[in-house]
Amino acid sequence: MSPVNRRLSELAEEIGGRIIGDGQVVIRNVASIDDAGPGDITFLANPRYQTHLKRCRASAIIVGPGIIADDSVPPKEKGFLEIADPYLGFARVLQMFAPPVHYDKKISAGASVDPTAALGADVTVFPGVFIGAGVQVGKATVLYPGVFLGDGVRVGNDCVLHPNVVVRQGCSIGNRVILHAGVVVGSDGFGYAGHGDERIKIPQVGVVEIQDDVEIGANTTVDRATFGKTVIERRAKIDNLVQIAHNVTVGENSIIAAQVGIAGSTRIGKDVTLLGQAGILNHLRIGDGATIGPQSGVPHSVPPGVVLSGGIAAAPHHEWLKVIALLPQLPKLWRLVRALEKKVSDLVKGGDQNHASHVRR
Repeated sequence: MSPVNRRLSELAEEIGGRIIGDGQVVIRNVASIDDAGPGDITFLANPRYQTHLKRCRASAIIVGPGIIADDSVPPKEKGFLEIADPYLGFARVLQMFAPPVHYDKKISAGASVDPTAALGADVTVFPGVFIGAGVQVGKATVLYPGVFLGDGVRVGNDCVLHPNVVVRQGCSIGNRVILHAGVVVGSDGFGYAGHGDERIKIPQVGVVEIQDDVEIGANTTVDRATFGKTVIERRAKIDNLVQIAHNVTVGENSIIAAQVGIAGSTRIGKDVTLLGQAGILNHLRIGDGATIGPQSGVPHSVPPGVVLSGGIAAAPHHEWLKVIALLPQLPKLWRLVRALEKKVSDLVKGGDQNHASHVRR
C-alpha cells in the first residue's frame, strides 16, 4: 500500500456513513479482519462474524447497520464506520490506499505499429505489441507486451490491455475497458455445416463490440459473430476462463463468474448473475436480473428475476433445495419402495390363488 495517512473522520466524509467511537484515529493501511493491526482499517459485512470483532486489532472497522449497538462504547483509539453497504465502502477505501500505477506514456521502439494506425495522446505501448493497419487507440490507453490489435480494431480511451491480449480484426473496445492477460476478442465462432467428410467451415464475418467500463478476466474468449455483432454491454464484469460464443449479447451490469459457457446467439439480460461453471444453451433468453447457480445447465429460456440452481438441469431454486434435502434419504426411500413392491406383489399373488381356489369350488 502507498504511504497514505487519513483520519477516520476524513474517510467518513468521502464515503459517507456514521462514526461510532474515535473518529480521529489515523489510518495508514487496509487489511483483512484477521490480519489487521494498529493503523489499519478493515470491514465486517456479515453479522454472523461478529465474534471477530473481539480479537480484531484494527484501529477502525467498517460495519453494517446494527453491528455495533448505539449504547456500546468502543475501546479507546478504535473507531467504527457504520455504512449501509460495508463491502462497497471497504472497496472505496481500498481504492484510496491502493498504490497508483505509473506508465511512461510512450511508444516503445520494440513495438510494431502500422503507419496507418492512429494513437491518441499519452498512450503507453510496451515492447512486443503489434498494431495493425487502420487501428485506432484512444488517449491514455496502455498496451502491455504481447498485445495484438488486428487491422481496423478500435480501442477507446483509458483502457488497459494486459500481456498477450488479442483483439482480432474489425472488433471494437470502448472506454475504460480492462482486458486481463490472455483475453481473446474476435476469434472465429464455432460454426460448421455438413457431416463427416463433407463438414465445412462457416466463415465468421461479424465482429465483437465491447462497450464502456467492461472488465474481462484472464484467458476468457469472446467469439466474433457469424453475421452482425457479439456484444458485451456497458459495465459487465466477466471472470477468468469464460467462453462467450458467436452472436451472444451480455447485458449491462451483468456478472459472469469463472468457467461459465454461453452458447451461440443467446441473449443475457441486464443485471444477470451467472455463477461458476454454469452452462447456457444456444438461442436462449436470460431475463433481466436473473441468477443462475453454479454448475447449472440451462436448456431453456429464463424469465426476469428468477433464481435457478441445481446441477445438470437447472430448476427453480426453492424446488432444487427440496431435492437436495431429499438426496440423503434416497437409499432409505429406495429400500422402502422395494419392500412395498414386494408386498404388493405378494398380495397380487395371494389374490390370484384365492380366486383360482374359488373358481375350482
